[in-house]
Amino acid sequence: MKLKRAGTEKSQLTPEQIVKDVEDFWINGGNDHFREEEEVLLPAFAQYAEIQIPEITENLLEHVKIRSLVNQVIKTRPASIELMHQLGEMLESHVRKEERVIFPMIEEALPEEKLLELEPYFHMNAKMDSEQ
Repeated sequence: MKLKRAGTEKSQLTPEQIVKDVEDFWINGGNDHFREEEEVLLPAFAQYAEIQIPEITENLLEHVKIRSLVNQVIKTRPASIELMHQLGEMLESHVRKEERVIFPMIEEALPEEKLLELEPYFHMNAKMDSEQ
């Protein structure tokens, strides 16, 4: 929400404060969350289901685009409201898609014991959502 509200009357933060929040979020877990999905969750899913499907391809491409936008938001001076809005929209859409499509597919495909092993990775998404 901070990113989507940047530069509007609804924002209580300056663009520079929002950039700092994005940088802090990315360094303190956001980037790791993407890596966990790519290196832990999706390989586990691939053991039990076909991963060459549009939803997974799109999810991974969104990771690349989000990483690119995060880097641009952090490095662009002066802060770019347009880039913040793009990142905010993309993050919101991405998180919703994971919650409604990707994670349910994974949960359905994996046996209970594997889900329990991976449970901490499923909770990171809810933490990210509440922080942003």
